[in-house]
Amino acid sequence: MKKLTTLAISTVAAAASFAVLPASASAQSTMAYPEKCKSQGMDLSKMDMSSAGMPMDEMTEYQKASMEGMKGMHMNMMQGMMKKDADLSFVCGMIAHHMGAISMSEAELKYGDNDEAKQMAQKVIDAQKKEIEEMSKWVDKEAK
Repeated sequence: MKKLTTLAISTVAAAASFAVLPASASAQSTMAYPEKCKSQGMDLSKMDMSSAGMPMDEMTEYQKASMEGMKGMHMNMMQGMMKKDADLSFVCGMIAHHMGAISMSEAELKYGDNDEAKQMAQKVIDAQKKEIEEMSKWVDKEAK
């Protein structure tokens, strides 16, 4: 009987964990990153984010501007994610993430040629600035 009860509890626990999986699954596991966006022949997982393994003198001005923005974003996101309070950690991390999106969008506006891509970049800037303002107000109000 004890084995049957243990088996039943284990089965219920396993089923419950699968039932929760879709809600807790990350966007990376549920959304496919477009193949055309991937750099062929480069394993960026093993590279230094400061230059993605590419010598700075081989980068375009756009790539240099994007990398500078991403370096700042990653440092701030890591600091925000180290907060022990989950709510504060999330909001601080998202503020940094949005700042990175703005930086990338500003680089697109400066160096990009495609009007549609530039419109998307401006849309990102407008939306992210509004959200940063809302989140910063929340941090000022709620954070202890």
